[in-house]
Formats: sequence, structure tokens, C-alpha cells
Amino acid sequence: MNASVFQTPVDYLKGVGTARAEVLKKELGIFSYEDLLKHYPFKYIDRTRFYKIRDIQPELPYVQVIARLTHKEILGDKRTKRLIIQAQDDTGVMELAWFQGIKWAEKSLNIGKAYIIFGKPALFNGKAQMAHPEMEPYSPDTLKRKGNLTLQPGYNSTEKLKSFSLDSKGLQKLISILLEQHAKDIQENLPQYILQKFKLINRVDAYRNIHFPESPELLYEAQRRLKFEELFLIQLRLLKNKLLRTHKFKGNVFDKVGQYFNTFYQEKIPFPLTNAQKRVLKEIRLDTQRGVQMNRLLQGDVGSGKTVVALMSMLLAIDNGFQTCMMAPTEILANQHYLSVKHLVGDDFVEVALLTGSTKKKQRAIIHEKLLNGELKILIGTHALIEDAVQFKNLGFVVIDEQHRFGVEQRAKLWKKNIIPPHVLVMTATPIPRTLAMTLYGDLDVSVIDELPAGRKPIETLHFYESQRLQMFGFIKREIALGRQVYVVYPLIQESEKLDLKNLIDGAETLSREFPLPQYRISVVHGKMSASDKDFEMQRFVKGETQLMVATTVIEVGVNVPNASVMIIENAERFGLSQLHQLRGRVGRGAEQSYCILMSSQKLSREGKVRLETMVKTNNGFEISEIDLQLRGPGNIEGTQQSGVLDLKLADLATDQEILLLARKTVEEIFAHDPQLALPENQILQQAFQAKSGGLSWDKIS
Repeated sequence: MNASVFQTPVDYLKGVGTARAEVLKKELGIFSYEDLLKHYPFKYIDRTRFYKIRDIQPELPYVQVIARLTHKEILGDKRTKRLIIQAQDDTGVMELAWFQGIKWAEKSLNIGKAYIIFGKPALFNGKAQMAHPEMEPYSPDTLKRKGNLTLQPGYNSTEKLKSFSLDSKGLQKLISILLEQHAKDIQENLPQYILQKFKLINRVDAYRNIHFPESPELLYEAQRRLKFEELFLIQLRLLKNKLLRTHKFKGNVFDKVGQYFNTFYQEKIPFPLTNAQKRVLKEIRLDTQRGVQMNRLLQGDVGSGKTVVALMSMLLAIDNGFQTCMMAPTEILANQHYLSVKHLVGDDFVEVALLTGSTKKKQRAIIHEKLLNGELKILIGTHALIEDAVQFKNLGFVVIDEQHRFGVEQRAKLWKKNIIPPHVLVMTATPIPRTLAMTLYGDLDVSVIDELPAGRKPIETLHFYESQRLQMFGFIKREIALGRQVYVVYPLIQESEKLDLKNLIDGAETLSREFPLPQYRISVVHGKMSASDKDFEMQRFVKGETQLMVATTVIEVGVNVPNASVMIIENAERFGLSQLHQLRGRVGRGAEQSYCILMSSQKLSREGKVRLETMVKTNNGFEISEIDLQLRGPGNIEGTQQSGVLDLKLADLATDQEILLLARKTVEEIFAHDPQLALPENQILQQAFQAKSGGLSWDKIS
């Protein structure tokens, strides 16, 4: 694509002008010729088939007939005025109706003439009818023109655009003008050997046929070509950046396994490592010996033992003379990591400190001093870690938990805390589908902990309807009688008029009547409470002083109470799959059998039903994430908006996995043979990589 031409502001296209350009920018984000060209149709209407009137069924989406107009009359008074025209072919009669634009239709449509009639069919008094059809005079020559024998594109528009005559038809016209004037400026951006190897059509034909397909086969080929291009260029960018980083960023070499690591492994670790944990530690060990900065994503389901792996990696760094830190997105989660690490290492093994927004000034000053003189080896905290005042003597290893909640700039600030950038381990308990991980984190190495520690029993998940509430209360009472604790999670804090939901305040009152003092005690936690009040209530539950924890999703991450064996999720149909899975992971942390009960109303949408059935059927986070991707699409999965990578115009990660895997493999093979893209046949890729817009706006994804 001739970048300079396609970066032309859309204002300059014939038929646009200033007013229309403004509304295109505001409503659809179309600023340039390139944006308009990439405003792809979301559907195609088959104009290749003609129906006979007797074959018209009301359930058909659209039909096209050739019929002669036989009779015309205006009915009704001023308020109910309508134009009715009879149309006839050799099989029957249909009625055409106009409630608006009556003057135009009456004047333009001639009785006795044949027309190509296109529209949505209906049945009225047993007779085929069509309201406001598209009408085009028919002659045998008409069918020779491609316009009527094609798949007609349908474009997303808005009410505001329609008021500027930019409905689907109006947008179609602009794209047609653009292609007419500038198809010759669309340059190829994939090497010939790739086009030949995968039998991809050229770029000009792809753009023509995505907008104005000459046949269903050519539409398929256009979509395949442009999807491959889109995913290929993203992978080219990610893997090129990864290559550049391995050459550009040196890393500290951790060449020994010393006293801290060995003592912890031999004397302090409370349970044997799983094979998956051992495998990941080995990958990190190899990474940190190469003299190149490590950037590794660690995926592991809730409770799979990521914290132990992170801690042992930090001890490896300490053995090699470096300081370490762990950054979490919330105070609750930072506190949880601090308590977990303190519990694992004990008091006299290695100093661990916690730094959050709540840390007192005096304690903060002590931490700053100990960091500078190198005395403090492990610092755990929130965004407070990236403040300029926090200076390390020798930071060598950084762990970032639930990293999708941090912006790129925030993460980069941690890199700059040392002359040689520290090794980075990014952790997430949100299982990410393989295709999404490849696109979001394609420049990171990925490790997966895919087994739970020995002795953990799978959580049993049940779905109860509102009518089974008393049964649920009875179940809770039996569990509490056994000495267990229970979470009850609500989606809202206060009642919303729009959503008929159980809210937390009413819920807490109902529970306090059902579970009265002094036999039962209840903690209440929600996002609008102060940090100290939240902490006080949390601690009561952690210490076992309260049996029920009524909460909003603030407990989704960061609460670890092994004695809590039941998770009740109210209005479970209102939560996304990954959130339900995260919430379920708050129980099942002890040796006892744990349960998750999903409460829902009797009325469930199809999608709501699929979500709840999935939760009952499987505990596998990766399986759940794949279904979540198919239900919601990648744009709504946590973290994708933050990354900015998923500005996909055409490809769909839920359905185009094969194309993505092919694109990734192809890029890997190219870099294996030609890491600098220096070979003549790859010059075209070097240009695409360097160009501001090599068919993709790099500034949107980097």
C-alpha cells in the first residue's frame, strides 16, 4: 500500500468533504483512506439468486425477484397513508408497500414495467408482501452487469451517519470510489514465496473482493489472504522486537545456585514441588544464565503454586548478589503475597518488606535506606514500587503479578531501576487461550504450570436456581457445623434499577437473619470501604472469628483462607467465565473437600447457560478460557484493551487459530534463516516493519 496515499485524510476523498469527514471520524474512527479501506463489511447479502413469488417464505432473510408491476393505489388518510403496488411473475402476485417516500415511489415506478425487486419478505393475509424494497428496472442487459449478480456488502453504520446519507449503501459508494481511484496504489507487502507457498491471492484482488466479491469463492480467498496478512504482520512485529531485545538488552548472569536456594529447597519448602513447577524453575534457571534479559510469562491456574516458583527464582537472584521485588496491582494482593512469602521463608532467613500506599512514612524511610545499602533483599508492594524515591542498590529480578492491570509505562519504570535491566517474570492466574497469549505476549517466552499440588481435591461446582435457596442455606449450615468457613459474593454494592440483582447490602441482612448471633458471625467487605476497614474485616475472617464473608468481587484475587471450603456466587449468570473461575479459586486451598455454588435466576440467556454449564463441567482454567474467548471475543478478555495489540480488523482469534499458528510458524522460520531480514526476497518485510503503516498501524500495537 502506498503509505503516503493511504494516509491521506478521508476529507479529500470525492464525496466526503468536511462535515462527512467529521462524522466518520467520530462515529467509526475513520481518519484516513487506509481506515476507510479497512472498514470491512460485517455481512454479505446474496444477490446471485432470484426467487419465484410462489417460493417466497417469510423466514427468508432477503429475496430477489423479477416481476412486472400491475396495479398501484394509495390507501389510508393523511396519518395512515401508504402506497400499495401489485407485482406479478408467472407463478403469482405479491404486494409492495411504502409508508415513507410515497411521492418518489409513485412517480418513479411505472405500471407495466418489469423490475428487479429486493427486500425482506413477509406474509400478509396469506399473500407475499415486501415493505420498502429496493427497485431496479429490469432488462436482459441488467443481469450482465455485475452489480446484481454479486454478494452485496453490508457495512456497520450509525444513526448519526445515516443522517449524512452514510448508511451501508453510502459507505459502499465511498469505498467503491476509493478503490476506483487508488487500487493501483495498493502495494504488495508479502514476499512472492509466501503467496505461492500458501496460495494467497494478491493484495489488490484481496481488497477488491473483500468489499465487492465476484463470487463466494473469491470472498473466501480475500478473507483468508487479509487475515493471514494481519496476523503475520503482528507476529513479525512481536518476534522482531523479541530478537532486537535479546541483542539489545544484556542481562545479569545468575551462574550459581547457592545457600538461599538450596536451604529453602531442602529445609523450608512445605510440600514437594510438582513436575510442572520443576520444569518452570529449570526454564528460568536457563534464561538467567544466558547473559540476556529474561522476559517470561508464567501462566498457572489459581492455587497451582506460582508464588513458590517466583520466590525460588528470587532466592536464585539473591544467591547471585542481587535484590528482588514483586509488584501486585492491589494492596490486598500485595499483602497476601507478603504474608505468603513471610510464612514460607520464616523470620530469620531473608529480610522481606512490604511497600504500599498505606505504608507509614517512618517505615517507608527505613525501607528506602535498606534498599540503597543492599540490606533488603525482597521487596513486595503495589505501584508504590515504581515511585522515583524507591532506589535499589542492585535490582536483578522483578516479578509482576496479574500484569494485565499495569500499563506498559509502569512496567518499564521497574526496568530502569538498574543499569543492566533486571530479569522479568510476569505472572497471571487468568488462564489465557493459546492464540491470545501468542498475540498479546508473543514477544515473551511462556511457561505454564498445568498441575495442582498433590493432595488438592478438585472443587465440586453446583448450580442452584433461586427456588433452591433454602437448600443452599442448609448446606452452608452443615459446612459451618464441621468448622468450615464460607464466602458469599455479590455482583453489586447497591441496588440498580436497571438490573434485578441481589445486592450485597440486602444480602448481608438476609444472611444475618438466617445466621443469627451469637451462633454465627459475618464479615462484610466491598470496594467502597476504606483500606483499614477492609483489612479489619478480612483479618477477622482469616483468623476464623467470622464464619461467613459477604463480599463483592474485591476478593477475586488475594485472599487465601485454607479453612474456607464454600464459595456461594449470587447472580452467577452476571459474571464472565474467567471471573467465575477466579472466584471459585478462593476455596479449595486446604485438604478438605470444597464446593462452589452458583446461584442464578430461573431465566437464563443461552450464553449464561453455557457459562454455568461450563463451570459445573470443568475445573480446567485453560479449557474455560477457550470457551470464554469464543463467547466474548478477544476484545473483552481482561488485558487486551491494555495491550493495544488486538486492534484486529478482520481476523478473529476464536475462529482463526489455524491461520494464526501458520503465520507464527512462518515468521519463526523466516527469522531462523534471516534474522536481519537482509535477503533480497525479505526486503519487502523489512519495509513493512519499518514503515509507519506497512498495512498495519504499528503505533497502535507497540
